Amino acid sequence: MSFEKSFNKLKLWCEKESFKGWDPYDGLNSWVIQKTILGRSRFFRLVWIQVFKRSPFNLRKIVGVKKGYNPKGLGLFITGYCNLYESNPKSEYLEKIIELSDKVIKLQTLGYSGACWGYNFDWQARAFFQPYGTPTVVATSFISSALIDAYKVTKNKQYLETAISSSKFILKDLNRTYDDAGNFSFSYSPLDKTQVFNASLLGVKLLTQIYEYTKDKNLLIEAEKAIKYVCSFQQKNGAWAYGTLPYHQWIDNFHTGYNLECIYTYQIISGDNQFSENIDLGLLYYLETFFSKEGISKYYSNSVYPIDIHAPAQLVVTLSKLKVLIENKDLVDKVLNWSINNMQSQEGYFYYQKNKFFNSKIPYIRWAQAWMFYSFSYYFKSQK
Repeated sequence: MSFEKSFNKLKLWCEKESFKGWDPYDGLNSWVIQKTILGRSRFFRLVWIQVFKRSPFNLRKIVGVKKGYNPKGLGLFITGYCNLYESNPKSEYLEKIIELSDKVIKLQTLGYSGACWGYNFDWQARAFFQPYGTPTVVATSFISSALIDAYKVTKNKQYLETAISSSKFILKDLNRTYDDAGNFSFSYSPLDKTQVFNASLLGVKLLTQIYEYTKDKNLLIEAEKAIKYVCSFQQKNGAWAYGTLPYHQWIDNFHTGYNLECIYTYQIISGDNQFSENIDLGLLYYLETFFSKEGISKYYSNSVYPIDIHAPAQLVVTLSKLKVLIENKDLVDKVLNWSINNMQSQEGYFYYQKNKFFNSKIPYIRWAQAWMFYSFSYYFKSQK
């Protein structure tokens, strides 16, 4: 199947669903958790959400988990449509950009220093609990970046002003962990103090993008400190663990891609090349470690499984952002072809994961569909 045909099937499916759907982590939206004593237990919440995430069977209808709008997913779709519009300025793309941008602005989490967003579900992780709507640097970064993209297309100042205000959320509401040199990591949300490298760097990326419009040098000063913190944890082979906690020591595919993309964005916008060796070393490790000759995307550095749709999607984005997609086009084409042939349904949506003994074919809207939509848009944009 051609990439264009695959994408068009995906696009039609997403539009038919009105961009609403389930998420791997939305199990806590169930009435079993919301309306019973079981929801008070941290241990039960953690087990419950892992069961929903790992099960090949979709249990959500049975326990009352409804489809919804995921703000981060909408951000990915917005950028996707902006990329499509840039390549081919169709009115239908413009209409979707405006529709989804207006919607995501209404989904802001209020009560913080600037615009910010969270997820449409409670989320229990090992390191923290995030109630419904708790703003995170990850969701806020993707959404505000999308609104900047939407502004470039529409010139609607509300989109840009909303994105600019999110810098106040990052600088004022997120916690910081400092090292002895005065460099720091942004926390994942205002409610935790974890050091998750890709999350902190996504904050850096957004501050840098906002600098392009405000020319506030303090944004670059803070961004540089956060990058120095993360780069101090880069391993000699170019890898990064997920974070600093003992149970965050895995090395995975798409978060490595995030790290590279974010540092490179800072480098291009700021003109500061001090991290170029970190980028080069990390990119070499990324390409040599996570993708097989057949086009299979490994999840972890030491394990093929689970084969997760997020990984091939991020490959396209990372290489496009680093402006090296064309020179790695053979790899990208193999990865996309394998993903289409093995992970796209006849209806057009993409499966979540392939495991060694079973597959999870649940059509998650943010994790799978929005990411592949976003990925294809960068692929097509790179060909122009």
